[in-house]
Amino acid sequence: MQQDPTEEIQILLRFKGVPNIITLRDIYECNSKIYLVTDYMSGGELLDKIMRQKSFTEMEACAIVEVLASTLNILHNQMVVHRDLKPSNILYADANESPKSLYICDFGFAKQLRAENGLLMTPCYTAQFAAPEVLKMQGYEKACDIWSLGVILYTILSGRIPFATGPNDPPDVILQRIEMGPPQLKESCWNSISNEAKQLVLSMLNVDPSQRPTAAEILSDPWIKNRNSLSKNPPYSLQLPDAQTVKATVVGFFKALKSSPKTELEPVGSSFLAQRRAKSKTLPGDGSNSST
Repeated sequence: MQQDPTEEIQILLRFKGVPNIITLRDIYECNSKIYLVTDYMSGGELLDKIMRQKSFTEMEACAIVEVLASTLNILHNQMVVHRDLKPSNILYADANESPKSLYICDFGFAKQLRAENGLLMTPCYTAQFAAPEVLKMQGYEKACDIWSLGVILYTILSGRIPFATGPNDPPDVILQRIEMGPPQLKESCWNSISNEAKQLVLSMLNVDPSQRPTAAEILSDPWIKNRNSLSKNPPYSLQLPDAQTVKATVVGFFKALKSSPKTELEPVGSSFLAQRRAKSKTLPGDGSNSST
């Protein structure tokens, strides 16, 4: 089964040049396969940095979350959701591994929110024309990204993964734990973590999507605002075997949760954009502008 890259390509072109979003440089088609050429991220995955560094301070974790929340805020304001936010899709552009060099990558499961008539939902369109049930679904889609960011923050702060005890946990067991509510934060590593950080983690991992903060609300959270006064002492230190287990568990955890169906790759003429253009050609005198 092949995945239709149309949506991913459209999104990457829309956000080309936006900080902390991977840049699409070229597209090639060869032997019925489509190759997307992006900037090379030489710094590696965010989770690999945990393995090398062994721990993060609250100040370091805050700087990372601020960059990611700011990037999600840009996407969400333009009615785009990533839907596959995980450490392996967050890469450093270079070996310096500064938070500002983090990039969100792999938009293969990303989605441009559309109204029932198929038109892209811009902020203006949403405010004026969207039905309440459409707005509710839009909020739910965005909340999925926030939940994933909460899992990432939990892992950075504690060196553990919420709702999972090992890389071989069955998906149904993980989902049962999630449905029981946010984690209890009883491990010893949480004792030295600020209440503000713990409150933010729990709010992002709320089982009710409507109760999770938006990306904009995360950016205005006291923990983010007061980052200069946060602890510079790491709450834990991973040994190499532990770090390898953490990485394997994170990979297994997000793999278990991935449930979005992949779409069969169809001819270019079958894409939504091609159909829109074909339809516009049959309507002479129509002065409306279409946008992608």
